[in-house]
Amino acid sequence: MVAALGLSAQGLEVPLYDGWLFSRDHVTWEAVSVPHDWAIGGAFNETNDLQITRIMQDGETCEQRHTGRTGALPWPGRGWYRRELRIPEGTQYAELVFDGAMSEPVVYADGVEVGRWMNGYNSFIVKIPVATKSVEVALNNPPASSRWYPGSGLFRPVRLVTGGATGLATWGNWIRTTSLTADAAIVEVTTRLRGDANGCAVEWTLYAPDGTIAAAVRAPVSGAEPGRDGARPSHNCASGSLKVPSPQTWSPETPVLYRLETVLKKGTAILDGRKDRVGIRTAGFTREGFFLNGVKRPFRGVCLHHDLGPLGAAFNRSAFRRQVKLLKELGADSIRTSHNMPAPDQMDICDEEGMMVMAESFDMWMSPETPNDYSRHFKAWWRRDLENLLLCHRSHPCIVMWSIGNEIHENDAMAVRDVAAQMTEMCHRIDPTRPVVFVTDRPDAYTASGAIQVTDVPALTYRLPRYGFMHEHSPIGLVLGGETASTFSSRGCYHFPDKVFVNAEHADGQSSSYDLEHGSWSNLPDDDWAMQDDHPWAIGEFVWTGFDYLGEPTPYKTYWPSRSSYFGIYDLAGLPKDRAWLYRSRWNKDSPTLHVLPHWTWPGREGRVTPVYVYTSYPEAELFVNGISQGRRRRDPSSRLDRYRLRWRDVVYSPGVLKVVAYDAAGRPAAEKVVCTAGKPHHLEIAADRTQLAARSPDGTPDLAFVTVRIVDERGNLCPDADLRLNFSTEGAVRFKAACNGDATSLEPFVKPTMKAFHGQLVAVVEPQGLGTGALTVATEGLPPVRISLCVK
Repeated sequence: MVAALGLSAQGLEVPLYDGWLFSRDHVTWEAVSVPHDWAIGGAFNETNDLQITRIMQDGETCEQRHTGRTGALPWPGRGWYRRELRIPEGTQYAELVFDGAMSEPVVYADGVEVGRWMNGYNSFIVKIPVATKSVEVALNNPPASSRWYPGSGLFRPVRLVTGGATGLATWGNWIRTTSLTADAAIVEVTTRLRGDANGCAVEWTLYAPDGTIAAAVRAPVSGAEPGRDGARPSHNCASGSLKVPSPQTWSPETPVLYRLETVLKKGTAILDGRKDRVGIRTAGFTREGFFLNGVKRPFRGVCLHHDLGPLGAAFNRSAFRRQVKLLKELGADSIRTSHNMPAPDQMDICDEEGMMVMAESFDMWMSPETPNDYSRHFKAWWRRDLENLLLCHRSHPCIVMWSIGNEIHENDAMAVRDVAAQMTEMCHRIDPTRPVVFVTDRPDAYTASGAIQVTDVPALTYRLPRYGFMHEHSPIGLVLGGETASTFSSRGCYHFPDKVFVNAEHADGQSSSYDLEHGSWSNLPDDDWAMQDDHPWAIGEFVWTGFDYLGEPTPYKTYWPSRSSYFGIYDLAGLPKDRAWLYRSRWNKDSPTLHVLPHWTWPGREGRVTPVYVYTSYPEAELFVNGISQGRRRRDPSSRLDRYRLRWRDVVYSPGVLKVVAYDAAGRPAAEKVVCTAGKPHHLEIAADRTQLAARSPDGTPDLAFVTVRIVDERGNLCPDADLRLNFSTEGAVRFKAACNGDATSLEPFVKPTMKAFHGQLVAVVEPQGLGTGALTVATEGLPPVRISLCVK
């Protein structure tokens, strides 16, 4: 659902952020704010959810000891949350809306169970008595119930909705563009109601971005919702059509949002109202490719897990917005919500920032990935879960397709076909405006059974040799890279020699940023791009992954300590790895890219070959070492590793200056990049992604600032191997929240105000604790402290 911006005086929607008590034993309670992840502050330990298992997707042939598979944090077990409620006098209807609760939540009102849910990622609604004085939520996270860090607790927002006996149903507005030209758009709106709406009417007013009225319409309440088999007895509907002249369209490049005001009336009396954001756009597939607003475009996407690094799974709007902005700077235009249902606030931000979304549903169906996962509940719950996903999110312009599953592993391929057909039918019935994809790593078995053919577009995870086969059997001749690359790297780490490694493990527990290491099931990004460039029916990719995430420390699955992934384009702190510029050189069409690696500070490597790579959008470049040319390079379409990179593999290390000069298509110098050998650490540099913070965001969660700290020499060069311990202190209107250095092998707690830098950098997070001016100070032994001021309004 497009986020509600407020209700009329007849109804209230209140974020329940403060006022919660939390307990792990139902005896001792502590005050917390929601969203809350009870495990993120806990100590890392290899015995936390230690799993002895065989990972089929990785080609493992026997069970082995997997440390850190789910983050090595103490997330399993039970937890309880309770809170007092103040429901306004005269209220005739009340409900609690949970955007997600990890996991298996049971909700009690004044000690009486009023609802439960099984899927921790799914949004759900619980009706409560209007006389309720307190609410309690019991949660259960079984061990071995996930294959990455799931988080724990009320990790997404909770809202109290109250109103009269008749009102607008939560998730009740379905808004879609059914026709679009330069002259006019048709925006259809269907509004579901709760209670007895006999004799009522609904009025919709659409406001353009400049605040003028773009269109308005009124309709009486009638019967069934379009596209469905019929309305529930208590859910009457009204439908209207808004004709918008000269529409401003929504796209990743122009995320224009209108505002829709919906008012429920009986006669002249206003019973309820709400405001939604609306993006006018069309999206879909033809045999020619994917089209947004009639324009063909490939997907430049990433897969994204739900955790926010040092914040854990507790959702925060400013943290997720930072991720989206960083991805957009690379030129990315789409996200796959791997492998779970997204939070409503995530989709709000994708609407606002302009990021297309493949909204995913399930990571498994009947057969488990881990012994205690959602497969225990799938048969009884999947219809309710999928319906909630669709109803909650179907008005978001950012969502362009639904995924009904990720790498589903079932022995009975015909059963997979039957379930896929049922899911696709449900998606088409509740939302006939979007295609359905099935992301699979079993193209042959599921094509033979017909499971692929009952969906709209096949999406493969890796399996490049089977792309041609899928092209031949695709319902519309297209193949989408639903999951690509799985390349391992650690920011600032380089291993020699620079050659392609499969499942490589190094003694330091890190992977090389020469970006040539990948899983046995996967390939290099160069291979995906060659497939897309050579075959127009390969319509883009979703890279695994946009950011490192907690858990799944492949290839170091049995290595300790290692507790987070190496797949990310950005590390766990949100700092770019070298590969960020590799993707930027392909994806970002608005500004040129020129990046050189590795760093040029290698004491002890004097006289030894130290290859130099350049990631650039320019066609040609020349490398200089201490002023001596190492030659010019152009891309070589016939070479796997030189088609999208420029490489000088015989460079001999000598301290000093690396300089790269890039040339444009006419052979003229266009840009240059310099990397210098760093001296000893001299001072700290500090920079925040923002210095103006809001006390609270619309859902009640705090605003955050992400502060990057760099250890540099006297001339300002990053000291690439500096690992000084940094200490954080705050004053005034801000307080320390967390820190992260991006090192997958670090066992330092995120929540303590001290941490070692990793390859000269880390990120500290601060949050408001009032209004006014505050400051963060960073200190380390032997160097002067640095301070940054922040303002909270």
